Amino acid sequence: MIFKPRYETEELKVLRSLYNRSNLTVKEVNYYLNLEKGFSGEQQFDSLTEKLTEDYIVLNDLLLENNNTVFQIDTLLISKEKIYFFEVKNYEGDFYIESKIWYSITRTEIKNPLLQLNRSESLLRRLLQDLGWNFTIEPYIVFINPDFYLYQAPLNLPIIFPGQIKRFFNNNTNVELSKLNDKHLKLAKQLLSCHLENSPYKKIPEYNYDQLHKGIICVNCHSLLVDINAATFKERTLVCSKCSCRERVESAVIRSVEEFHFLFPDKKITTNIIYDWCKIIESKKTIRRILAKHFRIMGHSGSSYFIKS
Repeated sequence: MIFKPRYETEELKVLRSLYNRSNLTVKEVNYYLNLEKGFSGEQQFDSLTEKLTEDYIVLNDLLLENNNTVFQIDTLLISKEKIYFFEVKNYEGDFYIESKIWYSITRTEIKNPLLQLNRSESLLRRLLQDLGWNFTIEPYIVFINPDFYLYQAPLNLPIIFPGQIKRFFNNNTNVELSKLNDKHLKLAKQLLSCHLENSPYKKIPEYNYDQLHKGIICVNCHSLLVDINAATFKERTLVCSKCSCRERVESAVIRSVEEFHFLFPDKKITTNIIYDWCKIIESKKTIRRILAKHFRIMGHSGSSYFIKS
């Protein structure tokens, strides 16, 4: 049972827009791409946990705090007797361990993910004790990418490699198949109530409206390379010149309004500003018609603006 779904974080959504609409530094671009890759890996893992029966409670993307220390758990699984938690890594390529230090194949030292796992396990155990629970905890690092390989890994590490993931779930679901009760649901609700909505560690660069590139971002590849296609008269569409994805103008404008409102929650949604934001829609009447259809108009004449119905 999925008790807490996974959603894109505010940080990821903002950086995705800025990646296409501004000139991020190399460091900011690398940080964003790592976030995007990490989220993609977590979604792949979710496709497996979503298939679990109701004998498991799944909480995704928990941001918790204990003893003034914030920690994150990618996926937490509550079973009858145990709590499993997983740190999902979407690493790609060859890596190796030497004297407990992790390296890429080019001998570049990387952060040891086991240290993060051990830290999160300790903080989670103390948080559960503070809440009055005494569950066995089993932590694992899951390497989700099939193109990942780790040389010289000791056998006793709490690691699940790509080829082991399905077997891990099959083995554990067969062994632990048993009904949960109100106690487990109570624990899930308590952990959810402890979840922090805003991370103190998010890295969002400063930005303003005037500095951002205007246009409509492709729904598929997220690029800013879309054009009007007037091939059909009754139902005009947008076509991405990068991936050839097609989308109705109305749908694309609504997405752009949502993006604008997310980036600038204090700015009013007006016909003029959305016309400028979308850029490639040649008619203000089209913009106003779409806004009037999906939003509630406030004010009159030149001072009117739109809010969600």
